[in-house]
Amino acid sequence: MPTITIAGGETIWYKKTGTGKPVLQIHGSAFGHKNFARMTPLMAENFEVIDFDLPGYGESTGSLREGGMAGIAEIVYEFIVALGYNEVCLHGTSFGAMIGVHLAANHPQVIDRIVFSCFLAKYDLAARMMRRTWKRAARDSGMTAVTDLTSVAGFARGYYERPDAEAQFEEMYQAFAATEPEAFIKGTESIEQTDLSPLLPKINVPVLLLAGAEDNMTPFNPAPSGVGFSVIKTLLPDCELHVLDDCGHYLVLEQPERATQLATEFLLRQ
Repeated sequence: MPTITIAGGETIWYKKTGTGKPVLQIHGSAFGHKNFARMTPLMAENFEVIDFDLPGYGESTGSLREGGMAGIAEIVYEFIVALGYNEVCLHGTSFGAMIGVHLAANHPQVIDRIVFSCFLAKYDLAARMMRRTWKRAARDSGMTAVTDLTSVAGFARGYYERPDAEAQFEEMYQAFAATEPEAFIKGTESIEQTDLSPLLPKINVPVLLLAGAEDNMTPFNPAPSGVGFSVIKTLLPDCELHVLDDCGHYLVLEQPERATQLATEFLLRQ
C-alpha cells in the first residue's frame, strides 16, 4: 500500500478502495485503519473510501503533534491536501470523530458532508476514570491489556453471543498490537483535555450522528461533567441523528450493514 509524507514530516500509510465520491475515514484511538475493516468493503460499493493510519498507528511513522486534538487534526488536513483532494466527506468514529470536529471547524473548505459515530464532546468524570485504567494498562502491560479492557467496555452485551465474536476479538488484538502504547496514551490525553462544545456550532455542513443504544464508553447521556449526543445534536446547525438498538460503542464493527446504509443514504443525498 502507498505512503505519503506530509508537510510536518510524518509518513502516512493509506489505501483507497472503490470509486465515486471520496470519503475519508478517521479511526478511533487504538485501532488504526482496521477500525473500519467491516465497513470499508460495504462503503466502497458507492464511494472512493480512503483509510489511513495516524502517526504511531499501524504502518504510519512519526508521532502525534503537540497542540492536542487540534494538532492531530492538522495532520489530517495536511494529508488531505497532500493527496490532492479539494473536498472530501468525513467519516469519523470515537477519537476519529473528535479529530473530525476540529478539522471541519478549522478547515471547512475541504469538507462536504460528515458522518460521526459514538463520541463525547467532553468526557465526564466516569469516562476519564475509564480512560485512566486504559493508560495504566498501556504503560504497564501493553496493548494486549488495552484490547481486553476496551472490548469489555466497547461492545453491546449481546454481541458476545454472536458466533463471529471471537474472530472479531482476535482481529482487535492484531490491530491494537500495531499501535504504539505512547501514541495511544498521547491520544487519550488529548481526548481528556478536549471540550468540543465551542467548535460544534461552527460546523456549517450537514452532519449525521450515529449512536449505539448500549454505548457505555461514550454514552448518549453522560454525567453532568460531560457532553454527549443529547447535547451535541442541539449544538450542530445541521444535524441528523440515528440511535442503533442492540449496539455498543464499536458500532462500525457491530452493525456495519446498518451503519453503511444510513451513511450512504446521507452522503449521497442532494
